Amino acid sequence: MSSLALYRGLTTVAEPLVRFYLGLRARRGKEDPARMAERRGIASAPRPEGPLIWLHAASVGEAQSALALIGRLLAMRADVNLLVTSGTVTSAGMLDKRLPERAIHQYVPADLRRWVGRFLSHWRPDMALFVESELWPNLVLETAARGCPLVLVNGRLSARSFKRWRKIPGIASPLMRSFALCLGQTDRDREHFAALGAPRCEYLGNLKYSAEPLPVDEAALAAVREAVGGRPFWLAASTHPGEEELAAAVHMALKDSHPGLLTIIVPRHPNRGDEIEAMLDGRFVVRRRSKEEPPNADCEVYLADTLGELGLFYRLAEIAFIGGSTGSLGGHNPLEAAQLDCAVIHGPDMSNFRVVAADLAAAEAALSFENEAGLIKAVARLLEGHDERKRLARAARKVSIENADALDRIAGALAPFVEALPGSG
Repeated sequence: MSSLALYRGLTTVAEPLVRFYLGLRARRGKEDPARMAERRGIASAPRPEGPLIWLHAASVGEAQSALALIGRLLAMRADVNLLVTSGTVTSAGMLDKRLPERAIHQYVPADLRRWVGRFLSHWRPDMALFVESELWPNLVLETAARGCPLVLVNGRLSARSFKRWRKIPGIASPLMRSFALCLGQTDRDREHFAALGAPRCEYLGNLKYSAEPLPVDEAALAAVREAVGGRPFWLAASTHPGEEELAAAVHMALKDSHPGLLTIIVPRHPNRGDEIEAMLDGRFVVRRRSKEEPPNADCEVYLADTLGELGLFYRLAEIAFIGGSTGSLGGHNPLEAAQLDCAVIHGPDMSNFRVVAADLAAAEAALSFENEAGLIKAVARLLEGHDERKRLARAARKVSIENADALDRIAGALAPFVEALPGSG
């Protein structure tokens, strides 16, 4: 039996286990109980009339990168609608707030053939775009089997993932052959997809450089800015377990030399607020945004455990540590901070953004560190050096601007597919 036949067989009989797993995720706050049917391919909205482009962006990072592209696709043809899918509660919340007219969000179905088939039968997409790296075999192959053109946009494949896919050519090859076009996030990604069997691969730039700045509620920003006042502060953004402890260690090390120091923590997953507060409790005065507690004069650590407000805190802060970069998660997008005039600090693992991190390093536009002592040193350096903060922020913003034309090239490559869609054009 081939590896693909085995995968399809296993996913056919796994439905009870997948249902149980999704229920477990829902109890942990990682699924939306009110929209669980969407994960089984049951739509919660009607299909719009006319040509429909389906764009899949796995989580909030991919979705954020895709927003500018979504706007460009809608501008190409007035008769086109977009279905945007993602798989996380955080991304759904962001997309529900930021998707333009003629774009609908749904949760992506789990990769079971029956659920995928139900999803495709309802939505009947005329074109499918997969953003970055989430390639589920049933989802891709069933879509291709219905004659729907597929394009991989800003495709990313780490060296580790590439090695794993090469070990299962029986799945990788038909998967890659399903794509009419693969646009790599880097030239190395282009080479990886070609080696796995993709028939047409190009590198036209990194879509992340073209992402719109994160949004902000100006009134909320003004209120937080007034509450913080003239205190020294720094931001730990999109943190994961272990990184809040790191931020706490930095605060403990620097609070005596920087009286009134405020540390702001924005966790990647706001539902971890109780867990983070429990870790900090007893050592610091903690105020939580989810409880509408402002960062008053007594506050030492401000826990911004709310959804969709990272744009506010990047605008507020001049110093931003990028979370997800201290372990094996690959880091989060430093350009979001760079666009909003932050001096960027990141840990040793930026594999998800290796080209961006390399561009920032080449321009001397970010500080990197290896361990706790390194982060303490970096934050202290920027707290003490106003000119250094401004220099780093200007250099990082320059990097983000100089590479922002990737969207034009990517949209140009997609235009023939959009023009070929059924309808009036």
